[in-house]
Amino acid sequence: MRPAGNSSLLMIPTAVRVFQVGIFIVYREAAGLARKALVNKECRVQTSNKKSNLNHMRGTMKTHFSHAFRVVVVAASVAILLASAAAQEKSVKIGVVTFLSGAAAAPFGVPAKNAADLVAEAANAGKLPAPYATKGVGGAAIELAFLDEAGGTTKQVTEYRNLVQRDVDLVIGYISSGDCLAVAPTAEELKKLTVFFDCGTPRIFEDASYKYVFRTGAMATMDNIALAMYVTQAKPNIKKIAGINQNYAWGQDSWNDFEASMKALKPGVEVATAQWPQFLSGQYGAEISALLSSGADVVHSSFWGGDLEAFILQAAPRGLFQRSIVLLTGGDTAIQKLGSQIPDGTVIGARGPFDMFAPDTPLNRWFRKAYQDKYGVPPNYPAYKMAQAILGVKSAYEKARAGNKGKTPNQDQVIAAFENLTFEGPGGKVQMSTGKGHQAVYGTAYGTVKHEKGQLTLVDVKTYPADKVTPPDGVKSEAWIKAGFKKPS
Repeated sequence: MRPAGNSSLLMIPTAVRVFQVGIFIVYREAAGLARKALVNKECRVQTSNKKSNLNHMRGTMKTHFSHAFRVVVVAASVAILLASAAAQEKSVKIGVVTFLSGAAAAPFGVPAKNAADLVAEAANAGKLPAPYATKGVGGAAIELAFLDEAGGTTKQVTEYRNLVQRDVDLVIGYISSGDCLAVAPTAEELKKLTVFFDCGTPRIFEDASYKYVFRTGAMATMDNIALAMYVTQAKPNIKKIAGINQNYAWGQDSWNDFEASMKALKPGVEVATAQWPQFLSGQYGAEISALLSSGADVVHSSFWGGDLEAFILQAAPRGLFQRSIVLLTGGDTAIQKLGSQIPDGTVIGARGPFDMFAPDTPLNRWFRKAYQDKYGVPPNYPAYKMAQAILGVKSAYEKARAGNKGKTPNQDQVIAAFENLTFEGPGGKVQMSTGKGHQAVYGTAYGTVKHEKGQLTLVDVKTYPADKVTPPDGVKSEAWIKAGFKKPS
């Protein structure tokens, strides 16, 4: 928390000094006016009574002094009141990190930035629907400072350090799982509250424990368990599976969880091939050829951003989507740009109950309409998840403020309030119930693409509650899946 603009707390002693100087000026000016008035009168009356002159001068000074004194007292009082009011006007400065350039910007980073701007603006104006109707964050204005996530993990760690040095109150950000894994220990080192809004690797809280790091987006385990359940229900006779995933933490974890889930649900299922192109490679001719020749019944991909769009545009004309059921855990982000180019039968998710899977609630209705009105397109899932993160911060801060008797909470109080918090996002209820109260849990959904009258729709939509697709707190995803989605004994 910080005073808005310059340090307005300094204005109160300044106002007192102004008052003191004013008293001196009043005395000096009143005395001068009285002497001047007396001289003028002396010139006119030509009196020789010095004692009478002295008494008259004193009376005149008193009159002028009394009037001027009242003026200065009123002015100084107003200055003190204004300074006091300004001291109460705080801002919460949030560093927001998302892709603002490169292939991930248009489908991911920019929608997330737009959502941050929209929610912060509405919160500061007191125009958010219940339960977020209070202005700003407990009356404190939200101030956003954006940073581009492009450039790789080494750059992001350096940029994060620079951002913290700019005296932000907290950081919300990171789409790339690699960036999250690199930034998390740095946040702990610098003791700065940091909220991951999108990255999905389960390693964040399964392999470490953090005080200053929270994640308001669910981990990828949920996406892939639910997807395995969906496809085995839709196609019970699956014999071969294949995958094409980016060769870093996000893609590796996604495929490992999907493969393990398929083997738990369909013992004996065979992995025909697993392809591992580099992140942002953009060209997938060799990988698509391997998938086509594999004979796989389904092809799993956790591609996102420009990689996802390039894969669809290259694989669809070659018939991969007709030969196999293609499963896209984050396919929602490609709908706005590609739409009719996504073939029928493609299974699509939104990494949670977002966009077309979002519930019909007042908060979601407000968010979709406000976003559409402001930006001309509906919000996709990165936009939903950014809004969810900011609302989570607002909930935690206001809970901490209430517990602090209405006073501004410190960072430790906000962290304590954030742990195990339950709050509402545009996608529904969010529970910070794993990762020792630092990891969000919620359900998810999948549907199958079907074009009707030139419009992409989703049919056969199925939802999966959080407890069916998320391991319990303290249990690693891999162990939970291998135990048949039960807590290992």
